[in-house]
Amino acid sequence: MSARFTVVGCGTVVPEAATGGSSYLLESGSVSALLDCGPGTVRTLAVLGIDWAGITDILLTHFHTDHVGGLPGLLFSLTHGLLPDRRTRPLTVWGPPGTRSMFRRLADALGPYMVDPGFPLEISEIKPGSSHTIRDDVLLTTTSTPHTEESQALRLEGEGVSVVYTGDSGPAVELGAFAAGCDLFVCECSLPDELVGANHLSPRTTAKFATEASAGLLLLTHVYPQFRAAADVVALVRAAGFGGRTELASEGWSHALPTGEAGAA
Repeated sequence: MSARFTVVGCGTVVPEAATGGSSYLLESGSVSALLDCGPGTVRTLAVLGIDWAGITDILLTHFHTDHVGGLPGLLFSLTHGLLPDRRTRPLTVWGPPGTRSMFRRLADALGPYMVDPGFPLEISEIKPGSSHTIRDDVLLTTTSTPHTEESQALRLEGEGVSVVYTGDSGPAVELGAFAAGCDLFVCECSLPDELVGANHLSPRTTAKFATEASAGLLLLTHVYPQFRAAADVVALVRAAGFGGRTELASEGWSHALPTGEAGAA
């Protein structure tokens, strides 16, 4: 099974010219899954030459706007942007409890396409600690994180696939055990150690979890631009104790799984 992971957006709540909100694409077999869908997602999919109309699944970690703000644009494009043809294949949205309510409220505000886009739309609410099979190709498991009440980290596994995405997190979780042995650990590293609160990660906590996981490749994401401009974040994570391969996410970063070089076509 061929697999590829691509950074569509790796930003934060702070607007940046070089990237949009958090959004990542895992392609594996029949699955083309967005992990979160932050502002700018549908445009960046088009810029990167990715088949946005072919998305099969959307996986949401929590409901902050920098992680879900691109949903209306993507659903609107899937509803009206393919005319005169229409999408017929189903789309599944996987999210924490409360996802259905969020979509209903968006439909009340923006229009019925958010829940009835003209093709089958299934919203599957998933609880922390649960496991689900996505289109018989990828196993999804989740764990709770202390960012918001609903926040969850995601682990996706299949033949040639072992990816863990923290979403937004905090230090009081067993992320290291959850991510154990993963090929790719996509981990937020928002702020410096001296400034981080209980709802985000910093170089020290990121290094701790990546070391416990023995991650094959650590991809640092959701780094606030002020932090990134003032420090070498990768070097700080290494100095905090993680000796494995570490890279900083950027829009368009792409990696074949489980082997291949970052940025490879």
